[in-house]
Amino acid sequence: MLGLRSVGYHVTDLAGAKAWYTRVLRAKPYFDQPFYVGFDVGGFELGLLPPEKGQPLGAGGQIAYWGVPKAAAAWKRLVKLGAKPFHKVTDVGDGIKVGAVKDPFGNILGVIENPHFKVKAARS
Repeated sequence: MLGLRSVGYHVTDLAGAKAWYTRVLRAKPYFDQPFYVGFDVGGFELGLLPPEKGQPLGAGGQIAYWGVPKAAAAWKRLVKLGAKPFHKVTDVGDGIKVGAVKDPFGNILGVIENPHFKVKAARS
């Protein structure tokens, strides 16, 4: 794993959530599609997604996505090591691929392959 990249919030009103987070963050999303809205927040991503079957909303409805070089390979490895598939790796556009599993303890663990993500140097 390469480090934390993104946290995704599942929302029932994607347009309303996009408008609200635009005001909160004082920035427009860098990625804006009907299936995903992504904001750059200090070099990390806050993502908004429509609800998925089996995915809770509100508290407990977030997925932290960990950066990996190849999402499909990482997802398969996690399943081989005992994780249960949650959602298969999907290309969400612009070469960004995401997937998630449930670890053996019931936590949702997301993986993301994002060729656009560049780790920013820490501010002093």
